[in-house]
Amino acid sequence: MKPLAIKVFFLLTLLLVPQAFAVDASVEKQIRETLASVVPEEQVTRIRPTPFKDLYEVLLGPNVVYISGDGRYILKGDLLDMQSRENISERERKLARKNVLESLSERDFIEFSPAGADHLLYVFTDIKCGYCRKLHQDVPELNSKGIGVRYLAYPRGGMGTDASRTMESVWCAKDRQQALTDAKSDKEVEPKRCNNPVANEYELGRRFGIRGTPAIFTDDGEGLRGYLPPHEIEEILNEQP
Repeated sequence: MKPLAIKVFFLLTLLLVPQAFAVDASVEKQIRETLASVVPEEQVTRIRPTPFKDLYEVLLGPNVVYISGDGRYILKGDLLDMQSRENISERERKLARKNVLESLSERDFIEFSPAGADHLLYVFTDIKCGYCRKLHQDVPELNSKGIGVRYLAYPRGGMGTDASRTMESVWCAKDRQQALTDAKSDKEVEPKRCNNPVANEYELGRRFGIRGTPAIFTDDGEGLRGYLPPHEIEEILNEQP
């Protein structure tokens, strides 16, 4: 942040009295109604006050937004605590992503996990990208370290592409693990159609702000920076509280 912005942030923090943790029922009702009319597809999982008068923090699907009590103003951006040097918004986004990932069912992901896995990774994957294939080759080593992998579909070119149609066939296959392995090895995958989650997961990836694949998230919602070798992933996971 620029020096002037830091001074303004501190001034506002000092001037404004922190709100109680409870949100007035009428305010919560107004916020929920506003968001339901604007983004009906997103679920509001939590509303709480911020240190700023009449500004509320909302966990909205996998994201965090700030909204005025009357629902008129919505702010998207990061709230930084300059005393603790913490990005409060990213901390809350992490929680929001965790909630979304925990809501997924077994039919949504293709899992490669050892029995009693110590950690789980959620990986938005494409069948053509080189680093996605490299990560898939690492899965046995990850499993040997007690790390499971749950794949979610993210055809980088979008829906309606050859890759997206192949991924739909993979998610519809009787042996989805083998079909995904075959697809990542340029082997033929039998075309199949069924009620599948590929389009929904592609949209979920967009809402997560994914810019490339593989996009890796830990089971507590933390985003990792693209492909990492197994030993680095293990180090990160072992540092989690």
